[in-house]
Amino acid sequence: MTDVAEIFVGLLLAVASLALVARKLTIPYPILFVVGGLLIGLIPKVPKVRLDPQLVFLFFLPPLLFPAALFTSWRDFRANLRPISLLAIGLVLFTTAAVAYLAHYFMGLPLAAGFVLGAIISPPDAIAATAIADRLNIPRRIVTILEGESLVNDATALVAYRFAVAAVATGSFSLARASGQFLFVGIGGILVGLVIGWLAEQLHRRVDDPPIEITVSLLTPFAAYLLAERLDVSGVLAVVTAGLYLGRRLPELLTFKTRLQGGPFWEMVEFLLNGFVFILIGLQLPEVLRALSGDAIPLRQDLWYALLISLAVILIRIFWVFPATYLPRLIFKKLCRADPYPQWQHVTIVAWTGMRGVVSLAAALALPLTIQNDAPFPGRDLILFLTFIVILVTLVVQGLSLPTIIRWLGVKDDGAIDKEERAARLKANQAALTQLNKIEEAEPAKADALRRLRAEYEDHIRQVEGVNPENANAPLRLFSSEYERLSHEALLQERRTILELRNQGAINDEVLRRIQRDIDLAEARLQL
Repeated sequence: MTDVAEIFVGLLLAVASLALVARKLTIPYPILFVVGGLLIGLIPKVPKVRLDPQLVFLFFLPPLLFPAALFTSWRDFRANLRPISLLAIGLVLFTTAAVAYLAHYFMGLPLAAGFVLGAIISPPDAIAATAIADRLNIPRRIVTILEGESLVNDATALVAYRFAVAAVATGSFSLARASGQFLFVGIGGILVGLVIGWLAEQLHRRVDDPPIEITVSLLTPFAAYLLAERLDVSGVLAVVTAGLYLGRRLPELLTFKTRLQGGPFWEMVEFLLNGFVFILIGLQLPEVLRALSGDAIPLRQDLWYALLISLAVILIRIFWVFPATYLPRLIFKKLCRADPYPQWQHVTIVAWTGMRGVVSLAAALALPLTIQNDAPFPGRDLILFLTFIVILVTLVVQGLSLPTIIRWLGVKDDGAIDKEERAARLKANQAALTQLNKIEEAEPAKADALRRLRAEYEDHIRQVEGVNPENANAPLRLFSSEYERLSHEALLQERRTILELRNQGAINDEVLRRIQRDIDLAEARLQL
């Protein structure tokens, strides 16, 4: 018990220290966490920490995928569903097959074991993609595609992984049966996610207590994942579906108190779990080397294989992304008119951003030691070593080089989100001002409070329009009860307006959350 406590405290210390260094060096923290964990693992007498695959799949993956889906804009996700599907399904399966044949013909792995390796290293990591992409000044559509891909590709890869391991264990494989099972697992996971999301929605509708609602939000991804896995369908898709479903509905259900408390809670959960996960990846190096020590193949040869596979997964993504982007538009003119050719610089960023992460390592560690007749799983130790090196190479090489490549390509944020936000703020303030005018007509006795409140909204509108009023007064800190009541009504109208704009597709969910947070803070200030 003491060892567990010491390891936990040590991980917390490592997360805080490495995050501080990453901030000082302006390096994406997943990269420094992995490198730091690797260096810590090489220190003599440091307790050996084994990454339990079940710990990753049951306790790390659901709460990390859920907020990523929860805060994904459904409008943008749906608008980019075609490129996301091509990456999350098409590229994952293509990578799985390509790596399988490469490992079979160049490394001598049995073909079925090669498919296991391909399924393990085919999905880019959701956590790494989000953590790195959010720090870069790139167009929002690129971020949406990368994040959307990383939400779905784990499900594709884990289903392929399940069939590949079964093929190794039984020595047989049926493409027709696997295809039908693939559809069943995927559709079943989506249905489970919708059911859990709907149940969580009903609880949020009936409860107005921030601690309870935050607890329900924490419970939701675990409930979706566990129920889906019990039914032998995709737990990953269940979590993602529940997150997307609730992300669309919760802005209309939660009170400002719950939102203001829930946001920091999920931010802290994500930060700590991300830190633990990536440091634990680095700490696995001693175990990986220990497992490989009994291999008859020299370590130099294993390193060559690892670099070959790492280069292959990088090149496979590049060779897939460019044709998948341009060929459909070349063949289908209607598609090209609806969605014109993207700039090659933008496509290059998507093609280069393929960092692997904890799901790949957990899947490799979860491989059975033996198959039928107690025979050892073919190439298990080599697969574990190759997976570790692929994660390390893609995270460090691609992750560190991505900012430089973006600067070299001259890609910058197109400002679409800021334009949407500005237009939405203007409409929300104008709607609130109109509401105040209606109140003044109905309640002329409240003219004094209305005058001060109208002046505040007129000032907001001038700021949004870029006109700074001369001799502006300092913001008011103390309000009369009438002023607070009228302010509350105006804020409610603002909230209704931005929700209508989101529902109409005029703004995306990120803009909604930005403005909604300001409204929540204003409402909290009134102490109603």
